[in-house]
Amino acid sequence: MNQNPSPLLAVLSGERIDPPPVWLMRQAGRYLPEYRALRAEKGGFLNLVYDSEAAAEITLQPVRRFGVDAAILFSDILIVPHAMGQALSFGVGEGPKLEPALLDGGFEALTPAPRHFAPIYETVRRVRAALSPETALIGFAGSPWTVATYMVAGHGSKDQEAARRLAYRDPMAFRLLIDRIVAVTVDYLSGQIEAGAQVVQLFDSWSGSLAPAEFERWVIAPTADIVGRLMVRHPQIPVIGFPKGAGAKLGAYAAQTGVDAVGLDESVDPAWADAILPPGLPVQGNIDPLALIAGGRALAENIARIRAAFDKRPHILNLGHGILQDTPIAHVEQLLAQVRANA
Repeated sequence: MNQNPSPLLAVLSGERIDPPPVWLMRQAGRYLPEYRALRAEKGGFLNLVYDSEAAAEITLQPVRRFGVDAAILFSDILIVPHAMGQALSFGVGEGPKLEPALLDGGFEALTPAPRHFAPIYETVRRVRAALSPETALIGFAGSPWTVATYMVAGHGSKDQEAARRLAYRDPMAFRLLIDRIVAVTVDYLSGQIEAGAQVVQLFDSWSGSLAPAEFERWVIAPTADIVGRLMVRHPQIPVIGFPKGAGAKLGAYAAQTGVDAVGLDESVDPAWADAILPPGLPVQGNIDPLALIAGGRALAENIARIRAAFDKRPHILNLGHGILQDTPIAHVEQLLAQVRANA
C-alpha cells in the first residue's frame, strides 16, 4: 500500500504502483503554446532560465495542463559550466555555445561565477511552494562526462570527438576537469535539494559514445562519486541516473554507480533491461519520443510493451529521451489516458 502522498517518490523508495507515475523529459517546453507565448514575451532561452518567475511558471505549465506526477525544473545542463566561468550563449536557431573552448583542458584559467546558481535555487523554491504534496519536484544536472563534452568542444557534437581526444591524449588534464565538474555539480544539486527538490536526475546524454573502459572511467566513476557525496549530505533524496546509449553497459552502470533508479532510453529492450538490472531497482522510461509523435496504435503498443515488461518492478513511465517540439498535445493526453485507464 502506498503510504507516500507522491506516487513518484513511493516508486523511488521501491514500491510498485499501478498505474505507474508519469512525467516526461522536457515536458516543459516548445511543444506547449503557453511556453511559446511566454518565451515570445520574455526573450531568449537563457533569459527564461535566469528569470525565476518565468522559469517557475514554465516548470508548472505541464503539471497544470496534464496533471503529471512530477515537475522537473526548467533549466539547462550547461548552467554548471556557466558557473565554472565559461561564457554561455544560445543563438537563434543554433545550439549552445561555450567560450573559451577547453580543447587542451585549462579550466583553471576560468573565473568561477557561482552567482548563476542563485536564480535556479529561487525557481525551485517558487515551484515547490506552488505544488501539491502529491506532485514531486525533480532537480537535475548534467553528468560530468556529458558536461565535459560541451566544455571541451565549446558546443554540442555528434560524436564528442574533441572530449574523447583530450581524454586519451591527456587523461590527467581531463581527470582534473571531470573532478572539478563533480565538485561543482554536488554543490549545485545540494543547493537545489535545500531549495525544495525532492529527487535529482543526472543526465548523461552522450554516454553512448564511449568505449567500455572509457565508460567505466568517465561515466561510472564520476557518477558514483556524485551519488556518494549526495548520500552523505542528503541521505533521503533519491538520484535517478540516465545514461543514454549505455546499451550493454547498463547493468554495470546500475550496479556500480549507486543510483536509486535508472532511466532507459528508447533503444533499450525493456524485457532485456528487466532481466539484467538488479532485482527491485526502480526503472524509468522508455517510450520512443517518435512513437509519441505518431500517436494512435504505435503509441498504444509502445506503452503496453513497456508496462508488460516492468509489471513486477517499480516503474516510472516516461520517454526514452526528451519530448520533441512537434509533439501533438492530443498524443500526450492519449498517453496519460491509456495509462490511467489500464490501472
